[in-house]
Amino acid sequence: MLQWRKSNDVLGTANRGNPSESGLCTLCRADCQGKCENWMSSLKGRKMLYPRDFGTVTAGSSNTTHIGVNYNSLRIQGFNYGASGLPGALTKSADDCIFPNVTTETEFGAQVKTKVRVPIMTGALGSTFIAAKYWDSFAIGAALVGFPIVVGENVVGVDKESVLENGKIIKAPELDRRIQTYLNYYDGYGAIIVQMNVEDTRNGVAEYIINKYGNDVILELKWGQGAKDIGGEIQVTSLDYALFLKNRGYVVDPDPTKPEVQEAFKNGALKSFARHSRLGYTDLSNYDEVRADFMKSVDYLRSLGYKRISLKTGSYGMEALAASIKLATDAQLDLLTIDGSGGGTGMSPWNMMETWGVPSILLHAKAYEYASILAAKGHKVVDMAFAGGLAREDHIFKALALGAPFTKLVCMGRGVMIPAFVGANIEGALHPERKDLLNGNWDSLPKTVLEHGSKAEEIFAGYYDIQNKIGADAMKNIPYGAIAVWTLADKLAGGLQQFMAGARKFSLSQIARTDISSANRETEIETGIPFITDFQDEFAKKILNS
Repeated sequence: MLQWRKSNDVLGTANRGNPSESGLCTLCRADCQGKCENWMSSLKGRKMLYPRDFGTVTAGSSNTTHIGVNYNSLRIQGFNYGASGLPGALTKSADDCIFPNVTTETEFGAQVKTKVRVPIMTGALGSTFIAAKYWDSFAIGAALVGFPIVVGENVVGVDKESVLENGKIIKAPELDRRIQTYLNYYDGYGAIIVQMNVEDTRNGVAEYIINKYGNDVILELKWGQGAKDIGGEIQVTSLDYALFLKNRGYVVDPDPTKPEVQEAFKNGALKSFARHSRLGYTDLSNYDEVRADFMKSVDYLRSLGYKRISLKTGSYGMEALAASIKLATDAQLDLLTIDGSGGGTGMSPWNMMETWGVPSILLHAKAYEYASILAAKGHKVVDMAFAGGLAREDHIFKALALGAPFTKLVCMGRGVMIPAFVGANIEGALHPERKDLLNGNWDSLPKTVLEHGSKAEEIFAGYYDIQNKIGADAMKNIPYGAIAVWTLADKLAGGLQQFMAGARKFSLSQIARTDISSANRETEIETGIPFITDFQDEFAKKILNS
């Protein structure tokens, strides 16, 4: 297993715990006082694109020797002439071809196009309590920036206030809160996506949403995710709640209805219960049956009135990957999110997360290969999003290039959750009367924040950008976590603009697989991306021999 560096002296960042390839700690805490790169970027924004202490330092990269097959073993190409994809009335003049003029806008969809300002989306923020606690920051931040956010599975089922009649939902206050919070700030860019699993389908979530929100919501069918292969889990510490979930039809482990389990809980030997979802398609035995069932489900959703439907699949094997691309294409779905192993936001079993499934780069490389087969047959391949351990602007560029022209978005889970945590903690410390409501974890600002300022206007680089968008009076309603989401997103967008300008691509649609290269031969073999010194080598020799 590769060991990623725990600190970055150039950026002044450090991981509290063990770092993963994404740059995030393997265990990311909501109460963390800093200061990984995403944590710092939530405050400083674009400043984090550059080395610290300008004027007293020089900086040089040590990341020039690449080991193994992973996203870090892809290098981004630079080119020394030309420019393509210039937006609007811009010309190829050097005055126009500057990185701030790069557009990061994209769109996805079959019949209805969904516009996005920055090519990211959240992972599914579902029934985990951390998603509920910080939803306002996630949702308002995403809506202000203009990127999609996904309400994950089981939100209705675990809500004690939701009401079911004859097994179907008629009241869903937590789901309503999540949808409405986003829509309150939605300005035509981004989307609110609601995910459904087996339990959600049984509970009538699709019918509830279409009747109440129409096509303001995209519905997402779920096959799986990259972190685990047994459905979603949460952990509860109340026996009464465990019994409630058991009565709702969930799998609860250990079984709270057993007398011996209740006795263990009362005596403190057992302190929590795990709630699990069910596996899908257990009654089907081959691809043809899966296809028939899937197409029937899509037809039913369209009959309800859904104009936008997406699919989320996990890091299963190649058959499931090919099936997801083929069926999503044939059904003319709006988006297919392909989630590789390595990521994770919820309560996935740890050793399962460590050892199950196909790592992201391998899954994504095969997704491109399979999509290309369909495209060669004349199919309009479904728009795709790549997910699984992606958190920085270089990840965005590489993933879009690896899957080009099919990838439109990069799905980020934990990376875009960090600013919500940081912002809530800062707001709770500065306004103690809000701390409990915000689920803040700090009583006072730590040194890592105070070195940037002591009030929101000083701390967050993106504060006045939001104020310019919505007005000074409206700022009082914006949670600091949303301001931090904006600030991080602006850093990601700025870094992406710089990479794109260096590749001479001034719009996202121009990004191609020729904009990246493999830094070792093993990565070349697995991804089909040429080795770094093989790319353009023949043209180089033509120049020398001319």
